[in-house]
Amino acid sequence: MAPLPLAGIKVLDLTWVVVGPAAVRLLADFGATVIHVETGTRVDTARTVSPYKGGKPDPAMSVLSANMNANKLGVQLNLSTAEGRDVIRSLVAWADVVTESFTPSAMPAWGFDYESLKKINPGIIMMSTCLCGATGPLAGFAGFGNLGAALGGFVDYWGWPDRAPAGPAGAYTDYVAPRFIASSILAALEHRRRTGEGQHIDLSQAEAAMHFLTPALLRFGVDGVALPRAGNSDPVMCPHGVYPCKGDEEWVAIACQAPALWPKLAALIGEEARDPRFDTLLGRRRHAAELDAVVSAWTSQLEDDEVERLCQERGISAHALTTSAEALAEPNLADHFVWMEQSVMGSIPIEAPRIRLSRTPASVRKPGPALGEDNDYVLRETLGMGDEQIADLAIAGALE
Repeated sequence: MAPLPLAGIKVLDLTWVVVGPAAVRLLADFGATVIHVETGTRVDTARTVSPYKGGKPDPAMSVLSANMNANKLGVQLNLSTAEGRDVIRSLVAWADVVTESFTPSAMPAWGFDYESLKKINPGIIMMSTCLCGATGPLAGFAGFGNLGAALGGFVDYWGWPDRAPAGPAGAYTDYVAPRFIASSILAALEHRRRTGEGQHIDLSQAEAAMHFLTPALLRFGVDGVALPRAGNSDPVMCPHGVYPCKGDEEWVAIACQAPALWPKLAALIGEEARDPRFDTLLGRRRHAAELDAVVSAWTSQLEDDEVERLCQERGISAHALTTSAEALAEPNLADHFVWMEQSVMGSIPIEAPRIRLSRTPASVRKPGPALGEDNDYVLRETLGMGDEQIADLAIAGALE
C-alpha cells in the first residue's frame, strides 16, 4: 500500500473542544503525526459533554473526545508553569504546523504568538481559529459553535415563519469550519514546500460558516431582501418536507425535485392530489399547507420504508428518517464507523475517514488517547528527555 499522503508532516495540536480537533484529525487520518496537548487543570470541554461510555459523566469516558482526537498522540501539560511552556517550545521546534483555537489573547499571553514561534522555528505554520477571528470589532468575542451560528445568520434563517428562530442543532460552526481549516493548512504546507516560508492562518469560524448561506447573502446584496424563515419548504421543489408515517415516530423526507415528477407522486397519492390548484409549481407553492396535508394523509397510511421505495422507484427523492441508533446499523453507513479498543473505555465506535482517496486512502489507526496517555513516549522518543528531566517536569507541576 502507498504511504499516506501526509506521512512525515508533524503537527502540534493545541486546539480544544470540536472545531480544531476535528480539523486536525483529518490531517492525522491521512498520515500526519499529531501531538495533541491537553491539561488536567482545565479539562477540555469535549470531555465534559455526552456521550460517555457507561452513561455517567466522566472526562475519562468521553466518546466525543476519542473521536475528535483519533490517530493522535496525547500529552498532558500545564501551560501555567514555565516548565510546561518550555516543553511547548521544544515541540514547536519539532513541528511543521502549530494549531490553536483559543481567543486571540491567549497565545500571546503564554509567549506563543506567531512572531515568537517563528524565532523558534522560522518555517513554522501556525493556524489560529476562534469564533470571529483575530481582527475586527468582535475579535475578542468568546463562545462556541451555537453562538457562531447566531453570528453567521443561521439561527435567524432556520425555523418556521410564524415561530421564533430555531437555529441548527448543536454547535453548527464547529462542524462546518474544520473543512476550511484543513484546506488552509494544506495550502500553507504547499506554499512552504515551494518557497520554504511558513505563515500564520487566521480563520473565523463564523465567517467560514457563512459560505453555506451564500444564496441568502447574495439575495440581500442584490435587492435588499432578507430571505424569511421557510421551515422545510424550498423555492423550486414542492412538495418538499418531512411527513408522518404509519409507525410510531416514523417519518419520511420527500423532495419532488422537478415539476415533471409531480404527476408521478400525485398518481401514488390518489384523488386528493388531483386538485387543480396543485397542477403547477406556482399553484403548489401558493397552497403548500393544503398540499402538505394531502401528502401527510397519504404517508400516514404507509410504513416509512414503503413510502421511500414507492417514491424512489419513480425517480422521486425520498428517504425514511434515520435515528442516531439506526445510523449505526444502516448498511450504507456500515463503513463509516470502526469499533476500536480505547485504553480506558474499551470497545467504542470511531468515525472512519469521511473522504476516500483511491491511491492513498486515509485510515483510523487508533482512538483518541486518554489524558496524558503518550506523555512518556513523546517526552522520551520525540524530545529525547531522560528520567531526570521528566522527573523535574513532574515536580514542577508541568505534567498536570
